[in-house]
Amino acid sequence: MDDMMSSRIRECAAAAGVERQWRDVDGHEQVVTDEALSAILLALGYPCGTAGEIEDSLGKLSRRHDGLPPMLVTETDVQTPIVTQAASGEIVGEDGIVRSVVIRGGFIEPINEPGYYDLSVGGNTIKLAVAPKRCPYPAADSPKMWGTSVQIPALRLAAADAIIGGFGALADAAKRLGAIGCDAIAINPVHALFPGVGDDFSPYSPSSRIFLNSAMVGTELPSEALSDLPQPLTSNDADLIDWPSALPRSLAALRQYFARLDDAQRLDIARFREAEGAALQRHAVFDALDCHFRSKGAKDWRDWPPPFHDPGGPAVAHFASEHASEIEFHMFTQWLTRSGLDAAQHAATGAGMAVGLIADLAVGVHPGGSDSWAMPDAMLKGLTIGAPPDPLGPHGQNWSITGFSPDGLRRSGYQPWIAMIRSALRSSGGLRIDHAFGLARLWVIPDGCSSSQGAYLRYPFLDLVRLVTLEAHRANALIIAEDLGTSPFGFTQAVSERNILGMRVLWFERAADHGFIGAQDYPQNALAMTGTHDTPTVAGWWTGRDLDWADLLGRLPSNIDRVKAEEIRDWDRGLLWSAIGGDTHRPAPNDPAPAVRAALAHIAKSDAVLTIAPIEDLLGEIEQPNLPGTITEHPNWRRRLPAPLQELLADPAVQNNLTAMARG
Repeated sequence: MDDMMSSRIRECAAAAGVERQWRDVDGHEQVVTDEALSAILLALGYPCGTAGEIEDSLGKLSRRHDGLPPMLVTETDVQTPIVTQAASGEIVGEDGIVRSVVIRGGFIEPINEPGYYDLSVGGNTIKLAVAPKRCPYPAADSPKMWGTSVQIPALRLAAADAIIGGFGALADAAKRLGAIGCDAIAINPVHALFPGVGDDFSPYSPSSRIFLNSAMVGTELPSEALSDLPQPLTSNDADLIDWPSALPRSLAALRQYFARLDDAQRLDIARFREAEGAALQRHAVFDALDCHFRSKGAKDWRDWPPPFHDPGGPAVAHFASEHASEIEFHMFTQWLTRSGLDAAQHAATGAGMAVGLIADLAVGVHPGGSDSWAMPDAMLKGLTIGAPPDPLGPHGQNWSITGFSPDGLRRSGYQPWIAMIRSALRSSGGLRIDHAFGLARLWVIPDGCSSSQGAYLRYPFLDLVRLVTLEAHRANALIIAEDLGTSPFGFTQAVSERNILGMRVLWFERAADHGFIGAQDYPQNALAMTGTHDTPTVAGWWTGRDLDWADLLGRLPSNIDRVKAEEIRDWDRGLLWSAIGGDTHRPAPNDPAPAVRAALAHIAKSDAVLTIAPIEDLLGEIEQPNLPGTITEHPNWRRRLPAPLQELLADPAVQNNLTAMARG
């Protein structure tokens, strides 16, 4: 490739928001090859295989922001740039009131009331989103809050021990935890999976981020509504979830329940369907098609016959007409699931929780799922999302998921993004945004390429963070950014000044001498945590259980064996205990209980506005829910709690842990 062509490819990449250079976790500058840039640009719709294609693509890129966009995004008390010669315009808010706006020098004068508006200017009408300056945040004199995080499927109910925990178990947990002063429960993503499919059960690889996982109610249905299921819906002694069995049985139970609905329930579903509109209809059609073609061997919509790839095409319309009852069933599952999640949030706030549920927004979706099928113009095509090479993953990571296209979001007036955020906040008091750096950039990998052949793709960060702030304002909800890792330039300041809480996890909060920081060193505008679903539990770290797994799976560094790893861990135990243990004697590695209590008290004593301890730490559990970098080698997302929560909370050791949190 000659120098001129390389230069033009790089110019095209810069215009498309594909970053040729990036800085790794060690601070070293890395450069993306021209071949990788060309592959990503081709997937984005800007081919660069020849000099002519490059010129055409550069022309398209130079014109893509011409004229007025479908939506302008701004915030209160700032001037908003607009491409127009007009000196004035009109805005109509959601209250229907018409207001005049002044335009001077290509800028709309500040608008002081947050909300969505129709903006009419120069004979054109577009949407205008005006965000407040900051997300909701506790008042200065509010007491500090504490909470826990749970993997909903791990929960057990005493009365009816379902094959997986669902929203009924979550509501029960909310009542019990609220009664002892808990303010929040951070939950795993509850986005829709493929209906009844047991081999795609990761909550971070959903079919849709707008709709819900019906398995969260399908295994808790009243037994009197069911009959003749191939297997019982209960399993009292299983320590691990058998997803390949559980999800088909859940779908079968939902079908039986649907067949026995009374007239009043069907009327409620009809009202729900009308309120949800075309998006629900399309998702239900997808689920019906998925069930239909999966029975014939298709794994997702990419295996369907080509006429069914177009959600607005005649083949799909004919299928919907011929299978109206099946589509109604899938709308029913969404109605029932939303009702169950609403009930869990009501149980939480009714028990006195200040926040209640904190939803979790996955960073992407399955490329063969409902969102990718239903919103093709808004989604990336031919690209998956992952992470660049780093010391923990020398070849990078490919998460085998996809997400929104930056161009597609702008063209759609951000409507899919708004719908996704609104859905997540609809039944919760807060939202955690997984891999929140994705608001600014995502590592994208062309199909068929290795993760190391990817590059960072820039996103309209300011627009996206403003829309999150506006939706949080409308829902009166806390927003949490999962900001672990190397932050893009300007990210931390932008989210912090908007009162979006960063995450401060015990294991990563180290001082310059590699020791653990004191409780007083945690920032106030943060969520302080003993761990996440991806890190060892306190008891697991203290006993070295994570090292056992690393040794078993061959994941220890090449120059370190299990004995050496234990020596390093014992030194780290001393560092941790010096930060959390006070003047007391350091407990032995096989005695994790004092370390668990001290760690809980440590983060609770911090100035962070909210403290979260995973339920596994409150219970003193050894095993963690997920081991990053594994799929089947470790029982990810399969572990269940050892007993119903009411029994576990009565344990004196657990009560000591809860006291440590509350006193902190």
